[in-house]
Formats: sequence, structure tokens, C-alpha cells
Amino acid sequence: MLKLHFFPGVPMDAATRDMSNSSETEFDLELHFLPAWAKQPPQQNRYADFEGEGRRERRDDRGDRRDRPPRRDRERRDFSPSPRAEGGPRPPRRGGPPGRPDRRDDRRGPDRGWDRRGPAPQEIPLPELAVAFKPDDHGVDSLAKQIRMTGRAYPLFDIAQMILQKPERHSVTLSVKKKPDGAPAQPLFTCAIDETLWLSEDEALRYVLDKHFAMFYQPERTQVDPPKGTYTFVAQCGMSGMILGPPNYHDYQNQLRKLHAERFSRMPFEVFKARVKIVREETVVKQWIEEQSYKTEYACLNMPEPLKLASREEVAKHFREHHLANIIKAIESFELAGLASREVRNPQLRRLIRARWEEQRRFPLQIATVLSQQFAARGLQFFKVNKTVTHVAVARPHYLDVELTPVSENVRRIVDYINATPKCTHKQLLEALAPRPVPPPAPASVEGSDATAKPEPPVAAPAELTPEMAAIQADLHWLIHQGHVIEFANGILEMAKKPIVKPPKPAKPSAAPATEGVAPTEAASVAEAQPVADAPTPIEENVPPLTDTNGTPSSATTDPLPAPETASSLPEEKPSESAAPTTS
Repeated sequence: MLKLHFFPGVPMDAATRDMSNSSETEFDLELHFLPAWAKQPPQQNRYADFEGEGRRERRDDRGDRRDRPPRRDRERRDFSPSPRAEGGPRPPRRGGPPGRPDRRDDRRGPDRGWDRRGPAPQEIPLPELAVAFKPDDHGVDSLAKQIRMTGRAYPLFDIAQMILQKPERHSVTLSVKKKPDGAPAQPLFTCAIDETLWLSEDEALRYVLDKHFAMFYQPERTQVDPPKGTYTFVAQCGMSGMILGPPNYHDYQNQLRKLHAERFSRMPFEVFKARVKIVREETVVKQWIEEQSYKTEYACLNMPEPLKLASREEVAKHFREHHLANIIKAIESFELAGLASREVRNPQLRRLIRARWEEQRRFPLQIATVLSQQFAARGLQFFKVNKTVTHVAVARPHYLDVELTPVSENVRRIVDYINATPKCTHKQLLEALAPRPVPPPAPASVEGSDATAKPEPPVAAPAELTPEMAAIQADLHWLIHQGHVIEFANGILEMAKKPIVKPPKPAKPSAAPATEGVAPTEAASVAEAQPVADAPTPIEENVPPLTDTNGTPSSATTDPLPAPETASSLPEEKPSESAAPTTS
């Protein structure tokens, strides 16, 4: 079940530090979803009693520098300009011919100092497939239920970041992209046995014959005559350890090229051939002779007639003809669970999913769009704060005018307190409007009693709510679910502000030529004859409240937005810097 939680220990701005830690909320998520490092007890400093060693005294066994003779290059102290400094030619080298130029600088060359290790290997491009992330439906149900019960407004993009944190909270869908002519830019194949994904048919075929070979074929070994002749040495692959046989054996070249094609195809053949070594050990030679004394055949299973194949090449050909169409299929899209997406066998697909996941972690626009549609289908509402941070809540902000709307006295007190106390919290409101009764003082000690007796601890305040507190909480609950009061994820309460009305638009200048040359009285009659619908009507301007980047409201207005069906306004979203909620 997913849970929303903002860690109070994460550094935030001044507005977010006022996070409510009220104990009377229905869900206490602080202790259950703290990070592991916050649950550990503080460790003692293991080096508190370690004084350390004093700084070693510098060894001065080199003698007094003042007794040293002066350096040879310091003998000249007249600071006379050299011929080179005056622009003259370079003086000849000592010991060289007088007219020969100095070529020491020419030996460096233009590439001196550059890295000569060669160009860096080019990165393999990612497959041209579309990757989409979708929140888990059960997790979205849990989130929507918690938002309705708590009544708080949470940043939509913070919830999207929370869903991307763990693979159990989302699924991944891979889709094929089409070229202008309708052909797939990158085909996608799946194995029907275990639903693994592959980028080519040959790659999927090799996987099936490697992992599920026993489902279609059964190897059978038959004893045959061993090779004739006397062999004192054999060739062995230095990397795989496979015995290839004597170099003069008739099947040696076939075995050599087969091993290179199956296991070392990315290595040049000459380099692979240089890794083959000659082994003269008698045990290795006997092992090769024993292997050649048996012939391996492959019996086909699930076939109407018995059939045996002599080599793996014939097995691959038979599989293509009889099983390929039913086992390996080309698909247009495929949905993976979050955990399965991180265990894809194909390395290129794994790189692609990882790259797209990192892009969404930086700015989760795609998953936030899907999440907004899922929340809207469950009856939740959306609004923007400061025209940047989209929040999801049980109701859109709706201004309440207590002067024109008949309300109870408790509702009026709540509205007045929130307006008079910026950034107040649920706990502060209860303490101000319905404080708990002070517990009675402890009875005085009787005379003559022991003066050293320990005083009794004070009586703790009752944990249950008083009738006044219950009435305030009920009215506050009604105000929040009607949109008159907004309770943000950090616990701050704010009233929905009155929308600002735009001034009337000026008259259109195109109406002036129509009255030119007309008498004043006629122009007035023409103006009076204009339909009433042409007159500009006041339009309310929806201006959201100013907030910090983490979604904390300020004293501006809050803009209610319609429920996003396409989430077209989400590209303006900037991920907030507040602590992201967590889920479980």
C-alpha cells in the first residue's frame, strides 16, 4: 500500500520548516516511513579518546644550507640583458658547431602532450523504441484514498517522483515506433515460453536453443570408432579451454571456426587463432580421443515421426521450420512489471529502460500526466500554486465570503484565525481556538509527612478530544473538503483567496468608421441600438497563490483549475524542491 509522507528532517526553506507534527491526525506516518539512517541510534565517536601522534619533527640531517656553496647559475647577478631578450638570435649550443641551428624544439612535434591512446570507443545507440511508465493501479487507489481521508493537497510531481523511486510502484511499456512508410524502426520479438524480449529473431532463436533446448530436442551419444593414428599433442583454446584436436586432424579447421563464430565472434579471427596453444600432456590427449569416440545426435521431440539430427546447425534449421512461428513472435508493444523491467536479458533494452527512467527522474512529465488522469478518474481535483506547482486535493479552492454567506460562529472563528495567522498549522489552530483544560494541581502534602518524599508526577492531559476540539475539527474538515481552506502537505493552512476581476475591455476601434459623417443624434441612436451582448462583461481572472518552489503558499490568491483530462498544462511544471513523499 502506498503512503504519502514528507520527511521533516530534510533541509527546506523557511516556509516548509513549519511542517505540522500534530499527534491528533488520523495517520501518523512519521515513525513508519522514516529512512533507515534516521531510525538508528546515534553512534559514539570511536576516536573521542584518541589523542593522535605529534607531528613528526622534520629530519634536518642535510646540514646547514648556509654552508652550501652558491649555485652556478646564481653567480651572475648583474641582471644584464641577454641577446635573446633583446630580440637577437638564439646563442649557439655549448659544444656544437657555431652556425648550426638548435633543433631541440623541432623534436617535440605538433602532437606533443596529446593522449596517444587512440579515440574513445563510440557508444552503441539506443534502440528506437517508445518507453512509457505507468503507476500501479492498486497504489493509485491507496494514494487517492489517503488524499480523501486526510484532505491535504500534495504536489503532483512529487508523487510522480515517489512512484519512480521503487520498481514495485510502476510498470513499463515498450512500443514499436513506425517509419513514414509504416515499417517498424526497430522490431521487437518475444519468447512465448517465458515472455522475454529480444530485438532480433536470430537473438531470440539462440536464447531458446540455449535455455529451452530440452523442450524440443534430446541429445543421444553413440559410441563410434576412435580416431586412428598416434597423437602426441592437441590444440586447446587458451580462453575457453575447449580441446580442438591435433592441427593436422581433418576436422580441426571446422572446429576452430565454429568455436570462433559461437563464442568469440567479436574478436578478429587472427587474434583468436593466436590464443590457441599446443598441449602435450597425455591426459589432455586422451580426453580428446575419448570425446571423439562418441557421436552425438539430437532426437526431435513432439514430432509425428521420429527424427534424429546430426549437428546443432541442423537443429537450428529444423527449429526454424517447425517451431519458430509458435515460439518467437513479433509484437507491437509489451508491458513489463517494474521488477521485470530491471531484469531484461537483452543488454540494449536494459540500457534503454535505464536511460528513460533517469530522464523521468529528472522531470517526470510523462508519468505525472498519466497519474493526473488516474486521479481525475477517482474524483480528485487539481489546482496550480504560483502557476508552476500542480497540486492534487479533494476539492479545488473556492472562496468563502463570511460577510455574505451565513456560517456558524466556529467557522467564522476558524476563518478569522487563518487569515490573521499566516502559515498556521492544524495543531496551532486547535490550541488557539479550543485549548485543552489545565489539569488540576496535585494535593498539598500533609503536615508531619516525610519531607524527603518524592513528589508525584503531574497528571497527564487526557488524550481524547474535548467537545470544543471535536466541534472545531468537524468545522475545519468541512471547510477543507469544500475547498474554502487548503491544507498543504507540510501541514500549513491557508484560506482560498478571492479571485481578482479584470477591468472591462476598451471599445473596439473598428466601430468608429461606422459613425463617421453621421449626425450626433444619429450616432447616439446607433450606439443605443447596439445589442447588449456586444458590451464587454467582467471576466474573473484566476490567479493562484504565490508559493515557494516547494509548494508552500503565500498571501496571494489560489487558482482553481478544471480536472485535467489531457494534462496539457503540465509542461509548465517545475519539480518542487521539498522533500518528496514516500510510499510503502
